[in-house]
Amino acid sequence: MTAINNINAQELSKWLESGEAVLVDVREPAEYRAESIQDSRNLPLSDVTVDAAHLPEHRNKKLVIHCKSGRRSMMACEQLKSENAPFDVWNLEGGIDAWKSAGMPIASSGENIMPLDRQVQTTLGILILTGLAIGHFVSPYGLILTLIIGLGLTNAGLTGWCGLAKLIAKMPCNK
Repeated sequence: MTAINNINAQELSKWLESGEAVLVDVREPAEYRAESIQDSRNLPLSDVTVDAAHLPEHRNKKLVIHCKSGRRSMMACEQLKSENAPFDVWNLEGGIDAWKSAGMPIASSGENIMPLDRQVQTTLGILILTGLAIGHFVSPYGLILTLIIGLGLTNAGLTGWCGLAKLIAKMPCNK
């Protein structure tokens, strides 16, 4: 059975220096291009499967997964566990944010990419405000837009599946 372990930035740094671990970044490609931990591999959360995560260079090494803050990487670990991965996984506590806070080096392209979750939040906020404005100034039917957004958010919260996030991830700016 797959075990999910946590690791901090300092310990991970030692593992990477000694060649004990392989690091997988589950953020979207644009986020990865903007900044990444050196020698990490990019495998977006939506593509995480046992086969995709079992990298050739992973043999006899620990598989560590990270994202921006640790939330998406824990979801990736849970996905691998649900597929009964034949290997244990480690989640970098606090993600790349904790890595940077610990003073560890990152590779940066200089691009300023808004993380996917903030892109979704911004889009939802604009859609809700638009629905409210239409409902107030044009027609009460404009409030249907806010109802749809509310239902989508409820679904995302209950199931972990967000159609808007998947759509935004496919936008050219996120490739």
